[in-house]
Amino acid sequence: MVSKTEEARVAVLENQVDNGGGGAWEYLCLVRKLKLRRSDKVLKHGLSILNDPGKRSSLGPEEWTLYEQVAIAAMDCQCLDVAKDCIKVLQKRFPGSKRVGKLEAMILEAKGSWAEAEKAYSSLLEDNPLDQVILKRTATMAKAQGNLSRAIELLNKYLEIYMADQDAWRELGEIYVSLQMYKQAAFCYEELILSQPTNPLYHLAYADVLYTLGGLENVQSAKKYYASATDLTGGKNTRALFGICLCTHAIGQLTKGRNKEDKDSSELQSLAATALEKDYKRIAPAKLSSLTSTLKSLNLSS
Repeated sequence: MVSKTEEARVAVLENQVDNGGGGAWEYLCLVRKLKLRRSDKVLKHGLSILNDPGKRSSLGPEEWTLYEQVAIAAMDCQCLDVAKDCIKVLQKRFPGSKRVGKLEAMILEAKGSWAEAEKAYSSLLEDNPLDQVILKRTATMAKAQGNLSRAIELLNKYLEIYMADQDAWRELGEIYVSLQMYKQAAFCYEELILSQPTNPLYHLAYADVLYTLGGLENVQSAKKYYASATDLTGGKNTRALFGICLCTHAIGQLTKGRNKEDKDSSELQSLAATALEKDYKRIAPAKLSSLTSTLKSLNLSS
């Protein structure tokens, strides 16, 4: 996970490079190190270096790393001719390289040549069946083709090996949600919370799934996770605040007043409603009346 300090450093460098202040290579290195997706910027500033013989030669061996970085960014931006040119340079410099072979398979994928890309990936997996990048690419390719059951199968197999990969758990969870397989999605978000307990987005996603599943126990748990998401964001997540209000109403409907919530819970729902009204007054005053009406219909107006 990228820290706020790193985010700030990237923003400063990006602004500096975009305005002609230099530092393109430093920016590209930082983006690569942090594994950020800045494809348009990488393509623009990477080509500015590669197209300048002096700048390119000054990189030494890092020149080939930049070719690879620009090739991937070009594919992401659908600039396939640029990607092909970069790959040709790498093929000439590293004939028979498996790393270059991955790029060759990726460009087939980018072109939509699914059968050829799958064949290329399968060939590479014969040499290294546990190649992390290729295993993830095959799952991604299945999803891109709309074959979600195959994508689920491949991601589950991948996670049996690389169970600490948060991106894969998140991707799998999102696929399950899209297929309304909420119990399976809940398991994915539980894994994410265990690995990143301070990430509010995971608490929020898990709460959404629990609320959707319904039932008193799930809704009560959902309220707790909406509350934790609110706490982790300093009370600034509107979705989490709404979640608290909706859960409070749902719990009241499910219990029909049989099990009154404790004082702390009542204070929480009141604070959530007050925070929502305060945010709407500041950000969207024209919609404040709609919010107030909604909260009143839920018997939650502050």
